[in-house]
Amino acid sequence: MAIARLARLGRHAKRPHGLCVKMTAVAILGLCFIFAWSTFSSSANSVTTQRESFDDIAEPVSADTKVISSKPQYTERKRQWHEIGKEEDKKAKLESDLDKAKEKKINGSASVTVIKHGSRKKNEKTVPNVKKQKHTVKSVNEETNEENEKSESDDSLKEDEEEQEQEVVDGKEEESVSESEVNGETEGDVDLVQQENEQSVVTVEGESGRSRSTGKKRKVKGPVFDPKAHYSWKLCSTRSKHNYIPCIDNESGFGKFQSYRHTERSCPRSPLMCLVPLPHAGYGSPVSWPDSKLKLLYKNVAHPKLAAYIKKHNWLVESGEYLTFPQNQSEFKGGALHYLESIEEMVPDIEWGKNIRVVLEIGSADSSFVASLLAKEVLTLTVGLKDDLVDLAQVALERGFPAVVSPLGNRRLPFPSGVFDAIHCDGCSITWHAHGGKLLLEMNRILRPSGYFILSTKHDSIEEEEALTTLTASICWNILAHKTDEISEMGVKIYQKPESNDIYELRRKKNPPLCKENENPDAAWYVPMKTCLHTIPSSIEQHGTEWPEEWPKRLETYPDWLNDKEKLSSDTRHWKAIVDRSYLTGLGIDWSKIRNVMDMKSIYGGFAAALAQQKIWVMNVVPVHAPDTLPVIYDRGLVGIYHDWCESFGTYPRSYDLLHADHLFSRLKSRCRQPVSIVVEMDRILRPGGWAIVRDKVEILDPLEGILRSLHWEIRMTYAEDKEGILCAQKTMWRP
Repeated sequence: MAIARLARLGRHAKRPHGLCVKMTAVAILGLCFIFAWSTFSSSANSVTTQRESFDDIAEPVSADTKVISSKPQYTERKRQWHEIGKEEDKKAKLESDLDKAKEKKINGSASVTVIKHGSRKKNEKTVPNVKKQKHTVKSVNEETNEENEKSESDDSLKEDEEEQEQEVVDGKEEESVSESEVNGETEGDVDLVQQENEQSVVTVEGESGRSRSTGKKRKVKGPVFDPKAHYSWKLCSTRSKHNYIPCIDNESGFGKFQSYRHTERSCPRSPLMCLVPLPHAGYGSPVSWPDSKLKLLYKNVAHPKLAAYIKKHNWLVESGEYLTFPQNQSEFKGGALHYLESIEEMVPDIEWGKNIRVVLEIGSADSSFVASLLAKEVLTLTVGLKDDLVDLAQVALERGFPAVVSPLGNRRLPFPSGVFDAIHCDGCSITWHAHGGKLLLEMNRILRPSGYFILSTKHDSIEEEEALTTLTASICWNILAHKTDEISEMGVKIYQKPESNDIYELRRKKNPPLCKENENPDAAWYVPMKTCLHTIPSSIEQHGTEWPEEWPKRLETYPDWLNDKEKLSSDTRHWKAIVDRSYLTGLGIDWSKIRNVMDMKSIYGGFAAALAQQKIWVMNVVPVHAPDTLPVIYDRGLVGIYHDWCESFGTYPRSYDLLHADHLFSRLKSRCRQPVSIVVEMDRILRPGGWAIVRDKVEILDPLEGILRSLHWEIRMTYAEDKEGILCAQKTMWRP
C-alpha cells in the first residue's frame, strides 16, 4: 500500500505543473538573494558616498545656550548695533553649491576636494561620516537683500572647514586624504568632503612634545570654554621676558653658550597659559600712523642688542624718548628711493605699484626700503630671521609695516607656491648655494612665474659668486641685470624665474631634478624644504598660470583659475557691508589709531579688501585645517600666511592694533587641546588699548566674555540674535 502511494507521488512530480512549482520556488529564492545582496551592498556603499547638498545640516547648538546681553553703559550702542545689524548681517540659510562646482567621479561617487597645507602620506584614506542630518541655523544680524546673496562662500566654507578639521604634526604630518589625493595633490574647488563636527582625531603626546594622530576618532563633548571655570593669571617667567615668542624662543635650558632662539619653529609641550609682561621701562601708546614712519616710542621696543645696533647705524637715532628715522639717512647711500628707481631703470618691466604689488623682504634691516615701496603702493611683507643678532622685525611692526618672525632653515616658509611678485634680499649674508641650494629653491617655490629675485650685496667673494651663478643657471633663472650703482655702491643682481616648463627640458644636467608629480608645492606647514624644482603651473585650473592685473584693478579682479567666482564676489560684498555700516561707525573704535590688523580666519580676504581705503594693512591668516584660499588672497594684491591656532603665532608681543575672529573658536572645538590658550595668545600679540572683534556662537561668546573680563579687558559691546553673536572688547594695560 505504501509502495503504491509513493509511485503515485512520483507520477505527479513528473507532470508539468510540478515543474512550474519548482521553477517558482527557485525564482523566489533568487529574488530573496538579490534583495539581501542589494541591501547589504547599498549599506556599505553609503559609507563612501559624498553628500550632494548640506542644506539639511547645521552646526550643533548647545541646549543650555545663554544670550549675551549688553552691559548698562553700552545700552545705547547696543540699540544702534541692533538697527545696523538688522539691515546688514542676516546670512542666508546654509545651502550648498556642490552641484555647481566641478566634480570628479570616483567609483561612481562625486569627489570634490581641496588642497591642504600640511604634507600628506600616500594611500591614506578618509571616509566621510554621514550619520546624522540637522536643521540649518541662521547667523547673527539680518542683512539687506543684497547681502542675502552672500553665499556659499561664507556659509558653505565655514561648514566645510568644520567638517574637515585634521591634526597637523611636526615633520611627520599624518592626515587622512581621499584616494584622489596623493601627497597633497587635489582637484576641484574649495568645497570639501562632508564630515560630522562631533568627530575629531584623538591625539597622543610624542617624544618631541608635539601631538600625533592615532587615527581613531571620538566625539567631542561639552562647550569650547567651560562656562563655570574661573581663571587666575600669572606672568611668564622666560629668558626673553617681555619679548617672548613661545614657538621661536628656546626656554628648555639656561646654559651659558646655549642660544635662546630655536633654529626651527618648536613650540612648548603645553600651550601658553601665562601672560607676557610689559617692558620693564613701561609701555606707552604707540605713535599713530603716518607719524610712526618717522618715530616711535623707544621704550616699547627697547632691547640691549638694539641699543648696540643703534650705535653702529645712522638710519635710526635715539632722540629723547623716541627712536627716530631720518628721511635723509638710509643703509642705501643716496636713499632708498634712488635705489628703487635704479632697479626700475635696469629692468623697466618692474613697475613698482602696478606690475609689482606684493614683495617679500628677506631679513628685516633698514625699513626705509619698505617705507619707500609703500609710497609706491607696493605691499612688502618682511620675514624677520630670528637669530642671536638683533632682530628688527619688532621695529618694523612698531612703525606700522607688515612683518612676521620665522626661521629660514630646513622647513618651508608658511606661504603657498608662486604668490610673490618679487623677492628682495638686501645685504644678504645667506649662503644660498649651501645644502644643495635648498634655500634658493624655496625662494623659487614661492616666487611667481616670471617673478623677480633682487639680490643686493656690497662684498661678494669670488667663490660665492661662482657658486650662485652655477645654481641660478641650473634652475633656469635669467639674469636681467648685474651692476654696481655708483651712488649707493651696492652691487645689484636681478633674476627672473621662467614662465613655462619648456626651458627645464633643455637642461643638459637635470640637477636639481624636477619634483615628483605627487609633491604638493603648496604644502608648507612643518614641511621640509625640497632640493627639487616644482614644475610651473600650465593648466588654467592652477593658480600661477597668469600674471595678475595691475594694482589697484587687481583687488577687484577675480582670478581665472578660481572655479566659483560668485563665492569670492559674495564674500567681498558681505564684508564691505559689515565694515562700512557697522565696524567703522558702530563699535566706537578710533580707526585713526589702528594700523596693524589681523584677520585670524580669513577666507578670500574680503575683510581686508573692505578696509583697503583705510590707512591700515591686514595680515590674512588662513588656518591650516581650513580650505586653502591663501593663493586667492595674494592674487588680489593682499598678504597672508598659514597658521595653526593651537600654537603661538610668529610675531612679537604687542604687535597688532586690532584682531578680527569670525567663527574661529567654533572651528577649533575638535582641534585644540586647550582653546583658552588661543585667548592668551590674543592677549600676547594685541597691544594695550588694542581691539578684538569676535563673531561666533552665543554658547562660545558667553564664557569668552568671562575669560576676557578675567584678563581685565573692557567689554565694549555684545549683541546676540538667533544663537549667533558678536563681541567687541578692548585690551587694557593690566598685568597680574
